[in-house]
Amino acid sequence: MCRAVWNIGLEQRREYRRRGAWMNYHPQAHELADAKADHGWLKSAPSHVLQQTLMDLDKACRTHGTFRVRWRSGRRWAPSFRYPEGSKMVVEKLNRRHGRIKLPKLGWVKFRMSRSLTDVTIRSATVSRAGRHWFISVLVDDGRQAPESHQAPASAIGVDRGVAAAIATSAGEVIDRSFASAGERRRAVALQRRLSRCAKHSANRDKVRAALAALRARERLRRLDFCAQTAHQLAAANAVVAIETLKTKQMTKSAKGTLDLPGRNVRAKSGLNRAILAKGWHQFASALASAARYTGTTVIAVPAAYTSQRCSQCGHVDPKSRESQAVFRCTHCPHCEHADVNAAKNILAAGLAVTACEDQPRPAGRGRSPKQEPAGNRKELLLPPDTAAPAA
Repeated sequence: MCRAVWNIGLEQRREYRRRGAWMNYHPQAHELADAKADHGWLKSAPSHVLQQTLMDLDKACRTHGTFRVRWRSGRRWAPSFRYPEGSKMVVEKLNRRHGRIKLPKLGWVKFRMSRSLTDVTIRSATVSRAGRHWFISVLVDDGRQAPESHQAPASAIGVDRGVAAAIATSAGEVIDRSFASAGERRRAVALQRRLSRCAKHSANRDKVRAALAALRARERLRRLDFCAQTAHQLAAANAVVAIETLKTKQMTKSAKGTLDLPGRNVRAKSGLNRAILAKGWHQFASALASAARYTGTTVIAVPAAYTSQRCSQCGHVDPKSRESQAVFRCTHCPHCEHADVNAAKNILAAGLAVTACEDQPRPAGRGRSPKQEPAGNRKELLLPPDTAAPAA
């Protein structure tokens, strides 16, 4: 039903744009109320749920443009809807593992209570489906305030995200986890082969797709749990956490190219993309930022350039120092250790340098510092930062 409201609202907005007119949320909300009076199938849904769908559509059109917003397909779109009024919801605990929540027009819904919802104020609830299972996410206000300082203010750590190992810290710890067992990986390969032999739009194909989606969902939940647990442990133990600035979306783009300009090393790039996404780089960064709000941790993002090629002891930069994927052996000094741990130490040093620069007092006003020599008395040639000096 929410999908139908989304698609009808999007079609109306596109038709208005073709005529040179605009359509926003408020007139569509009034028309939705009239449509509920005329069509009985709309009456069974709560009004606020359908209104939230129109609000999401309005936000998407304002952000991306009316003709860039996609339709919600029954096959591609995972069903979800949101209840915005938490005051109308009642939560009861049934036993140690289960509870029930009263949703408008749906009544009591039993769910597995993974977290306690006592002594909190419910703001909203979102019901969604992933694979074969339905989930409910409850947004609450627990009244907790972000601490002014960390419990260990002198602690700091650098974190390097890798492909072979998900996390490596400057303390020498390498954290990794397999999110799918060997049996699950074999079953996924068998299901993919079976899916390729199924006829399109057949019942058997839908069954195989559902079984494959269940395996992927299980792997995705394990990855989310790993990222959340690891991020919480690092944030709870350290006042400063330095990580690399990695643009995961750009790094995992396809290398296929076009018909006129075909890509190179497409298969190798596809394997690298899968490995990056399988480790959850972006999910870990998001989980770390979320955990830092409750522990008073400062998360510092530093440029990733040369962190894997620089020696953490002498500072020498040489690509040949990366002897293998796991071994870093400096070509300038005797230093040798795990390559990801060495990169994590460089990330920590860069993060501490950023905090040191921020802590230094700056002269008041926009004028030059009293100790700064006037530009006219300098002998060197002043150039922009990105401009190379001319050859002698």
